[in-house]
Amino acid sequence: MTQDELKALVGRAALAYVVPGEVVGVGTGSTVNCFIDALADSGLRVAGAVSSSTKSTERLVARGIRVLEAGEVSSLPVYIDGADEIDPRGHMIKGGGAALTREKIVADLAARFVCIADESKRVPVLGGFPLPVEVIAMATAQVTRRFAALGGTATLRPGVLTDNGHPLLDVRGLSITDPLAMEAEINQWPGVVTCGIFARHRAGVCLLGTASGVQTLVF
Repeated sequence: MTQDELKALVGRAALAYVVPGEVVGVGTGSTVNCFIDALADSGLRVAGAVSSSTKSTERLVARGIRVLEAGEVSSLPVYIDGADEIDPRGHMIKGGGAALTREKIVADLAARFVCIADESKRVPVLGGFPLPVEVIAMATAQVTRRFAALGGTATLRPGVLTDNGHPLLDVRGLSITDPLAMEAEINQWPGVVTCGIFARHRAGVCLLGTASGVQTLVF
């Protein structure tokens, strides 16, 4: 199966976790686009969706799914999103699509995080994929120096601002053996909006697209 076929497969599989009549949290990215399309085509009735990005909002609206602001809900039964990497404990790196902060906000509302990904995203240790970090512009140089002290090389993602209007750093050369501790450390640095380590908001379930079908990992 191609990577696109695997994404479509897990997008459809995620429908089993949607609670009919409730609001669903929706992430960002090509795999999530497959979920949005599957939801629209499924006939499942939901009260709406809370979206983590402008791009996902546009796709949801185009497919006839009502979009609510995060402030309009106090909780969500489930948040469905992809990952750039996921480790054996459900910790993830996210932010390749530049929506990491809003993704964390929506994930924080949800009782369950369902990660949908193809098998190439499964890794033993996080860090092979460059770690995205959303920063306040004036802090860029200082945050870059802090990563250098940890052995990481941070570079600005060229031509990219988040939906919040902030630049992104991509950090290479990290081996993230303790995701929870590193997430807490980075997020306290002045000028960091948030980093793309999802350890506190780790996946509860991962639907992994493989050549033999969807593998369900429970953490």
